[in-house]
Amino acid sequence: MRDEAIAGGVAPSSLAGRLLQAVEAGVDADSGAFDRLALEVFAHQYGTNAAYREFCDASGASPAGVGSWRDIPAYPTDAFKHSIVASFPFEDAVMAQLTSGTTSPNQRGRIFRDEAGRALVFAANRVMTGACLFPDFERGRRCRILILAPGPDTAPSMGMAIGMEETRRHFGTPDSAFLVDRRGVRVKALVSALRTAEESGAPVALIGATSAFVYFLKAARRRRMRFGLPPESRVCDGGGYRGRFGEVPRDDYHQLVEDVLGVPERMCVNVLGLAESATNYFDDTLRNHVLGRPRTPRRKVPPPWTRTDVVSAETGEVLPPGEVGLLRHFDLANLPTVIAVQSDNLGAIDGRGGFEIVGRAKVVGGKVSPLPSDVPVGPMGDRRVFRLLEAYVNFSIDFGMGRVRSDAAKANELELRTGDDAAPSCPLVVDDLVAGTDDATARERARRALEPGRGEGSPKGQTPLR
Repeated sequence: MRDEAIAGGVAPSSLAGRLLQAVEAGVDADSGAFDRLALEVFAHQYGTNAAYREFCDASGASPAGVGSWRDIPAYPTDAFKHSIVASFPFEDAVMAQLTSGTTSPNQRGRIFRDEAGRALVFAANRVMTGACLFPDFERGRRCRILILAPGPDTAPSMGMAIGMEETRRHFGTPDSAFLVDRRGVRVKALVSALRTAEESGAPVALIGATSAFVYFLKAARRRRMRFGLPPESRVCDGGGYRGRFGEVPRDDYHQLVEDVLGVPERMCVNVLGLAESATNYFDDTLRNHVLGRPRTPRRKVPPPWTRTDVVSAETGEVLPPGEVGLLRHFDLANLPTVIAVQSDNLGAIDGRGGFEIVGRAKVVGGKVSPLPSDVPVGPMGDRRVFRLLEAYVNFSIDFGMGRVRSDAAKANELELRTGDDAAPSCPLVVDDLVAGTDDATARERARRALEPGRGEGSPKGQTPLR
């Protein structure tokens, strides 16, 4: 077991320690122990998680009658908004993450994790990021990471902000940076960083919301700005569901990335993340390219410590490959919550161990339609403030791009205005999300979530999160 696990206060002999070993074994590890470990996790959660136990009892399921991971009841994502779903003493919570509130716009849940849960979620996404976004990086190699999302200093209650900070710490060089703050996207800083990469020849990684990339790339193209990023540069976006990436189809999005940034499609990775589930799921395209595997349609392959099924919205039965239904995720790293999560995302499995999301489910006539909702869903969900934030981020790109001078060697027109690299603050839109910067509890929560553990339970000398 690596030092991170020991530092996280997870005993190697405990259930959490064995789960951590399974995660840190990597994406190519043997998954034969999954069923046994899943049943252990289910028994633990049934005995410690009152909300989940009540749900299981209503479903007629208990550890005594469940013989396979597929028989474990999957807890609906919407139910996290109505109950505290924790499989550990609540006073041991050291990490809290807000859900997106996609179904109930005015109600969001909180996902709590204890010390062991924090070690698991960080390990799961460190392993997945390394395997799928940086598969060509030997251990310890880093590159500059430009993040089109707010950081934990700006949005301490956003799980995405904390996750991106972990990515920056483990894979980024010291000049890596978050490029969204209360004023929107720091456009001048972004353009300057891209020009620096061109001149230095050092590859960069861009990570952020699909819609922000689309908006920036289209704004750059309108101004005839192009960048020739060095080979090995890559783009990782979250969102882009329903087969469309913002305002463009998937293939057009990849062409836009290549035309404006010079990054080919094989170096573009889309990621699916759920607040209710610990592991993020990445496209396998970049990894397959690096490993010299035959080119196949991009898909997301669940790592050995997870399983993903597609089930009928009407019967809950598992559907065969190719049929569209609701994605159901089983994740051993979900030890502090529930192992099985029933999402409202539509998708299909491909028969080769992978799956792809096609959109958010919509209800027609009281039934879930096999066709996805037409409402765009970004990585932060449908809640009104998140949609307003996305709109304001896009506005700030337009505003900021008007203040950036185009490269005369690559453009026929020059934008001559200069000034700050972001738009003025829009408190009614942004501050509702990032007001946590003025909230001592939120700041402390974010700091502790990113702080190395100090033993089992609450960190020594600190009180539990409330």
